[in-house]
Amino acid sequence: MAEDAQVSKFSFMAEWYDTEAFLLKKFLLFFFPFDSTLELYDLKNRRIFLKRTTVSGVRLKDLFIGNTVEVYSRQLKIIDYGDETTRSKMSISLQKTFGMIKPDGLKHKGNIFRTIYNNGFLISKLKMAVLSKEQASHLYEQHRTESFFSHLIEHVTSGPVIAMELIADRAIANWSRLVGPTDPLEARRTAPKSIRACFGESVSHNAIHRATCEEHVQKAIDLFFPTDPTDIIKKAPSPCAKLKNTTCCIIKPCAVKEGKLGDIVSTITENGFEITAMQMFFMDRPNAEEFYEVYKGVVNEYQAMVNHMISGPCIAMEISAFENEDTAVKFRELAGPADPDIARKLRPNTIRARFGKDKIENAIHVTDLPDDAPLEVIYFFKILSLAT
Repeated sequence: MAEDAQVSKFSFMAEWYDTEAFLLKKFLLFFFPFDSTLELYDLKNRRIFLKRTTVSGVRLKDLFIGNTVEVYSRQLKIIDYGDETTRSKMSISLQKTFGMIKPDGLKHKGNIFRTIYNNGFLISKLKMAVLSKEQASHLYEQHRTESFFSHLIEHVTSGPVIAMELIADRAIANWSRLVGPTDPLEARRTAPKSIRACFGESVSHNAIHRATCEEHVQKAIDLFFPTDPTDIIKKAPSPCAKLKNTTCCIIKPCAVKEGKLGDIVSTITENGFEITAMQMFFMDRPNAEEFYEVYKGVVNEYQAMVNHMISGPCIAMEISAFENEDTAVKFRELAGPADPDIARKLRPNTIRARFGKDKIENAIHVTDLPDDAPLEVIYFFKILSLAT
């Protein structure tokens, strides 16, 4: 952001739950754009908690309300701006918007994700879900009097959709430009690189939905990503996990942060697998330790695996294969060896060979044992999904 150089520091309110003291601690987090350093000030004790230092992996674009960043193994959730200067600058330069891949666009989801990241957007929330007609009518309320309304509702409830909260500079306007005109034919004439030009088929099957104003953005986000636990259970669109003959794959924080979501999703689908559920999660330490408990005392990298899983958002996916195949075994073959260096030597076309760095940042977690597959899928899509 060109305006960053004009601001000596940005200020954010952040909170961290201390699991040892069982206390929720609040800080002022200062970010200095000149050298990308940060400082933490303890609000309760009124003293510097962390002197100004460089923290690997924390960027200004990651500091938006609702996001979680890792600072020396502590998960800090950004809950507000710390001053009016930061609020005025960041509310414009890191605006949020909403996008939804429609049922007809799901076959292009890998390419759509890639387009989103390549155009400077950050996906801050993501969920595959099934809309009821009542929920779809609420989402498209502004079109209720239009002749195409009933057909639109039928289409968006005909299969799963993928909802996304997106963060970018002037996100609403830039997202509208990237999505393109409603009619893909017009989009191909006037905006040939837009999503609808590339992946839309007709006015009704144009791959993706966009919110065009702040009111519609907030309404859509409240529908798909409610903060009230009652809404999460009773009102939010239903998750679409099959929970039968499937396995679990988690795109790790390193790969999410580096924008590899689209490439990994495309690799999965191009190899004959179907993604039947997916959702972004911010795992805390107790959840990560519980999930990786089977590796505790078994592999030396256990603690490093936990630390990485809580370092940023991950995306959990339920993977399905052909009905008579053992999905867990087949998908492990596509994932490749846990060590990407070994994978590149022995199986260079696997996911970890192509996108992994080392045994910890190896792009994805996959279920090791077929018997554990349903347990891992249930953990994310029946347990954690109700808490997010």
